[in-house]
Amino acid sequence: MKFFADTADVAELRSLAGTGLMDGVTTNPSLIAKSGRKMSEVIAEICSITDGPVSAEVTATDHETMLKEGRYLRAIAKNVAVKVPLTEAGLRTCKVLSDEGTPVNVTLCFSANQALLAAKAGAAFISPFVGRLDDIGYDGMELIADVVQIYDNYNFRTEVLVASIRHPVHVLQAAKLGAHVGTMPPSVIRAMMKHPLTDKGLEAFLADWAKTGQSIL
Repeated sequence: MKFFADTADVAELRSLAGTGLMDGVTTNPSLIAKSGRKMSEVIAEICSITDGPVSAEVTATDHETMLKEGRYLRAIAKNVAVKVPLTEAGLRTCKVLSDEGTPVNVTLCFSANQALLAAKAGAAFISPFVGRLDDIGYDGMELIADVVQIYDNYNFRTEVLVASIRHPVHVLQAAKLGAHVGTMPPSVIRAMMKHPLTDKGLEAFLADWAKTGQSIL
């Protein structure tokens, strides 16, 4: 399973890149807005930090303007994946950009039927939002299971990119279901490293070593 960092904080991304745990990055207009910088500058810097796909989202809602924005965004760097919403205009834009060789991430997916449409439109990634479904009383992981099964049934090349991940349990569940990618805040990736028994064991090892008065170097 690939891990994408869901942030536009370049300092955080540089730190995380050093761990080898980051396979790509996803952004959206809200994350870019938090940076207080011009979108093109932020995307270009992020693309220099990772060789993996960097999702840059259009802000238009009509097809023609989406297409113009998508072509502008893909010109920023070779590893830009254009992100479009799962609307009719977004799917039309996905089809055109995909036919032109641009990877497209279709976002704001909340049903398996929507995911099926995105795959047929040629999406490189589909982004089902599990956390937001959980928030309104649905089981977001049921959607992931359905989409993975449908894509496997027809050998679609679209990768299931689990979005709106809130905690490590979401990551575990998505991985068990066979999702291709999980995109999450860096804090969730770091939380996956933590376990109280790891901390307790390390504390004991270091205490025993200190008693020897030795130094490895």
